[in-house]
Amino acid sequence: MSIAFTFPGQGSQAVGMGKALADNFAEARAVFDEVDEALGEKLSAIIWEGPEETLTLTANAQPALMAVSIAVLRVLEAKGVSLKDKVACVAGHSLGEYSALCAAGTFSLADTARLLRIRGNAMQKAVPAGEGAMAAIIGLEHADVEAVCKEASAGGPVQIANDNGGGQLVISGAKAPVEAAAALATAKGAKRAIMLPVSAPFHSALMAPAAEAMREALAAVRMQDPIVPLIANVRAAPVTSADEIARLLVEQVTGQVRWRETVEWFGANGVTTLYEIGAGKVLSGLARRINKDISGVAIGTPEDIDAAVAALNA
Repeated sequence: MSIAFTFPGQGSQAVGMGKALADNFAEARAVFDEVDEALGEKLSAIIWEGPEETLTLTANAQPALMAVSIAVLRVLEAKGVSLKDKVACVAGHSLGEYSALCAAGTFSLADTARLLRIRGNAMQKAVPAGEGAMAAIIGLEHADVEAVCKEASAGGPVQIANDNGGGQLVISGAKAPVEAAAALATAKGAKRAIMLPVSAPFHSALMAPAAEAMREALAAVRMQDPIVPLIANVRAAPVTSADEIARLLVEQVTGQVRWRETVEWFGANGVTTLYEIGAGKVLSGLARRINKDISGVAIGTPEDIDAAVAALNA
């Protein structure tokens, strides 16, 4: 049995996440304290008390979700689960790629928190509010959505941002062409085309200023090779070099999150269990829809941890 640890992205946040971990485990509490110190503010108070609209701000949601993931990981480690010994590879959805890299020792926890704050702020500032948009297209093949984006791009940039699998793709770009592409997708037989309530057109060419900000930020941070391979978002293949990871993290800001292909890579390379480390159950749900031979297990509460430790240390 081969295991992958995966780390959730934006949208999995919820007020109160990680509170039971911090209350029950000193290792988890220490993670939230260190993130607060790195950012120079009590992000933990926003995570546990809200308000929801403050937690949902990109600059808060990104380091907050990472903190919950690493809190879970530190508790697992304290209970004898060694990432290096038990896990074949790591992957994370968008911002979750930073959580995965922190887990694998590429970044320190404090640096990861600061990088995600920079990333969140840069993504928010890259496009004025109201000028960008994203839409979920349900029930069309990748090639069909690509064709729809190409047709709609006469009116401005629009591209596939996330290939989440299970027939769900997300497109991103300037507002008018995204709306046009969503209408074309419906005309071509998509089951649904839903405009998403997002604050910026993530993973599109319009995020180029944010990519440049991340290039500068990553150049100033100490990085180490991960202790297990990272299955990179933009490549859907393993990467083991810190220098290459830095390049791909810059590319990721404007590039496609190839999650379906990532899970397909897991299946083709012997991964039978995908553990989702942190808040929510999005990735474990997607895994089952992409490959029925992979079991997805979410670990986000003290109860989840007890069950996972028993299985991982068996």
